[in-house]
Amino acid sequence: MEGLRDMTSLRFSPQVAEFDPLRALGRLRAMADWVGLRYHCETSQVRAARDGKPDSNRTDQSRGAMLEAMADGQIAYAGTSDLTPAGVERAMHRAVSAARASAKNKVFAFGEAQRPRANGRYASPRRQPADRASLAELSDLMIEASRRLKVSDKIVSTEASVGLTEVESRYVTSSGTDVAQEFLYLTSNFSATAQDAGDSQRRTLNGDVARCLQAGPEALDRDALLAACEQVGREALELLAAPDCPNERMDIVLMPDQMYIQIHESIGHPLELDRILGDERNYAGWSFVRPEDFGALQYGSNLMNVTFDPELPGEFAGYAFDDCGNPATREYLIREGKLLRGLGSLESQARLGRPGVANFRASSWNRAPIDRMANINVEPGSSSLEEMIAMTARGIVLQANRSWSIDDYRNKFQFGCEYGRLIEDGRLAKVVKNPNYRGVTTPFWNSLAAVGRREEFEIFGSPYCGKGEPSQVIRVGHAAPPCLFRDVEVFGGGA
Repeated sequence: MEGLRDMTSLRFSPQVAEFDPLRALGRLRAMADWVGLRYHCETSQVRAARDGKPDSNRTDQSRGAMLEAMADGQIAYAGTSDLTPAGVERAMHRAVSAARASAKNKVFAFGEAQRPRANGRYASPRRQPADRASLAELSDLMIEASRRLKVSDKIVSTEASVGLTEVESRYVTSSGTDVAQEFLYLTSNFSATAQDAGDSQRRTLNGDVARCLQAGPEALDRDALLAACEQVGREALELLAAPDCPNERMDIVLMPDQMYIQIHESIGHPLELDRILGDERNYAGWSFVRPEDFGALQYGSNLMNVTFDPELPGEFAGYAFDDCGNPATREYLIREGKLLRGLGSLESQARLGRPGVANFRASSWNRAPIDRMANINVEPGSSSLEEMIAMTARGIVLQANRSWSIDDYRNKFQFGCEYGRLIEDGRLAKVVKNPNYRGVTTPFWNSLAAVGRREEFEIFGSPYCGKGEPSQVIRVGHAAPPCLFRDVEVFGGGA
């Protein structure tokens, strides 16, 4: 993991560099029925340009440990950035005290079955070391990208940014777990804003910060990226000249950069078991899904196949173990439209009596893990994009999310997109601006009429999924091909 550290000339303090989670755990074992320690160290670099000039260069670091104690069937946590022996011991005392105090009113008796013994390693895929791309080179690329976005004087603002984040995690427990995972995250964002005659249109490359991968700088293909930025600028101009999206019911084809938010809001969040249990109702809402729906609810058409896939190389939220040491494996959440399992930790699975997956995740050292979606994907089908368009008499192709709204039960939703292109009699027609669509989750997914092929399957994601009290912002990944939905309410107007 020395690549980014070499690039930044940053060095961790001796206290942190020499911190040994196993040695620290040895001093804590006798303090509770079971104890765990999760060490987390994160270094982020951001390089950004605006209107052809440098905009910001930023380096962030965060490091600490979360201590976990099980006493009298209750689990409690305490985090600390003081990694001295005394600091770690003080945090464990807090966790033990909280576990014993709350055990008097526990709603469920937990045991070591919710903290399975695990040993393993994981590292993000990368084809070249991070230190082969200097921060200066990344800054130069962002400057050039922001220049390429400005294809006309009508482009009044351009932005380009890239972020590289390195995370080191080590989870050890008194029952013998020792899991070490290293992550390298790449995010990028490119946008052009066009203005003319009182109208303003903003076009991005796949939506705001949706271009997220586990990868090194090799994922930034300079020539392809600069060509794509020029195309973004041209499409911003197209939108200025385009008519407003019509208001009518029609078929829609969602491209992968819009599918990612559709998956996130109407599949990922409603399937989180802690929402179904009601744990999130005061902050992020409940879910329309009931415990009895698993194994019974026809969530979508028989073309709908959705997986939890932490194993897909390069997808943003891949990992080998979640934050309680549960091994992460690919599982079907929905198969041929039938709801099979939810997104829930071993704790939530035990409380609800329903199957889940390894998605007990914390955003950093100062947050306890909760049920969080990770890589949630719509599996490829057998139709090409060309075939979907040909089978549509009246419809619209929608790209790149611009806005979203969904109710507290993750049921009724509305999405705005950046770029729409009408379909008339099986052929692509004119571009329209300000396209929006709305629906209700299960009727919408039951209207799924075609799913794109493997060749059109694309990976996107977000670093900004918010949930929990106190709030946690975490990384998620979503992948899909283009998908065709029948008879959806579409409307125009600024979103």
